[in-house]
Amino acid sequence: MKKSYHFIGIGGIGMGALAFLLMEKGHRVSGSDLKQNAMTSRLKEAGADISACHAAENINDADVVVYSSAIKEENPELKAARALGKEVLRRAQLLAQLMENQTGVTVAGAHGKTTTSSMLAALLTKTGFHPTIAVGGIPMETSSNAGLGEGKYFVAEVDESDGTFLYFSPKYSVITNIDYEHVDHYKDFNDLLKCYRQFIEQTQPDGAVIACGDDPNVRQILSTTHVSYVTYGESPDNDFHISDYSCDGRTAKFKCYQKGAELGQVALNVLGKHNALNALASVIVGLQLEIPFSKIADALKTFRGVQRRFQLKGDVGGIRVIDDYAHHPAEIACVLSTVESLCPENLIVVFQPHRYSRLQAFRNDFIKVLSVCPNLLVTDVYAASELPIEGISGGDFAKNMRQAGYTQVQYVVKEQITEYLTTHARRGDIVLMLGAGDITDISQDFVEALRQKSGSDAPVKIVTGC
Repeated sequence: MKKSYHFIGIGGIGMGALAFLLMEKGHRVSGSDLKQNAMTSRLKEAGADISACHAAENINDADVVVYSSAIKEENPELKAARALGKEVLRRAQLLAQLMENQTGVTVAGAHGKTTTSSMLAALLTKTGFHPTIAVGGIPMETSSNAGLGEGKYFVAEVDESDGTFLYFSPKYSVITNIDYEHVDHYKDFNDLLKCYRQFIEQTQPDGAVIACGDDPNVRQILSTTHVSYVTYGESPDNDFHISDYSCDGRTAKFKCYQKGAELGQVALNVLGKHNALNALASVIVGLQLEIPFSKIADALKTFRGVQRRFQLKGDVGGIRVIDDYAHHPAEIACVLSTVESLCPENLIVVFQPHRYSRLQAFRNDFIKVLSVCPNLLVTDVYAASELPIEGISGGDFAKNMRQAGYTQVQYVVKEQITEYLTTHARRGDIVLMLGAGDITDISQDFVEALRQKSGSDAPVKIVTGC
């Protein structure tokens, strides 16, 4: 039976994915979002009715109302839906429902789950499995992070940030790593580990957990579970491991091993050992599905990455602008390690902290990881619906770093970043934008400003998969 679904906060990457899937299934979709963006524009073009405000009357015609963890209980649409007795679902509940009649392949973890799930989706698509897809980023090869497939597999990124990954019982569970995060939801690290353990144990008995054995937190949980699991990583102690990693600044290559026996080489258009490990997880899932290694390697070779994951937004006048979603100290460390392979003459890093609670909890870790940046601009915190915390701001953080002896740090308000960079960036520089907020808009603004400064009418050189 066809239904009418209303999404509160439809412009979010995960909400938009489910809206697209429902429209492909023939359901009517409406939604609301205070911030109109590329996702809302694409949804409107596909036929969704979207409002730029939250109002109780928006849900009048809806059979089902869907909301994400970003939506507060006092939201007028959510309150109205509950008062009217409408079916109300969290985003993850709806995703779990959509997956019920298919074989679930899920990816969870603190870092790397979007790239890994996108790799898996590309792998299964290119090897003829026609999967249904719902991931948390836009792959460079496509314009959408969702797609309704004719095959039996459903590839999805599942979210540990609010504990909603516990709605799922997949056949194949990929765990990329476990790190202390989401301090706004979990009372402590043990609480987070408990949820991961429960999620892992919900994997179907005839399936498998594919987990990064290099991660001590993952190892700790696996040692206490009864499920079947396969480990991967750099260490030969894992069931699968990589070796001989090399990178020429454009392509990464490495060898894959199973129980010490060489499977072959994989070449990627995405850089960094962390992405090699993401690819190895995809290799293992492919082998579980009896795809020959040679076909897996061929499919991964064509993967061009995901928007906002070390994405080269432009190369203008010899200045390369890279946009990355990294917003946790561990993610930033990986990105800074990867950028070294591009051999910049000079590196300018622009950091937009994401959430006051995260900056407060990991302030010292952020200081440590960013201390290696030769030129660092810190801008205002992207609140992500949080209220400010006294003493926790972009300006305060820059001051903290300078007090710790790192004088290369400057605080620049968001509105002045493009002007500052246009004045100071030089040929041979790499400008790296870091953050999960709207800093991505600044990266595009800066590329356009460089183009105008160069006086060229030629299009900006956009290169993907760097």
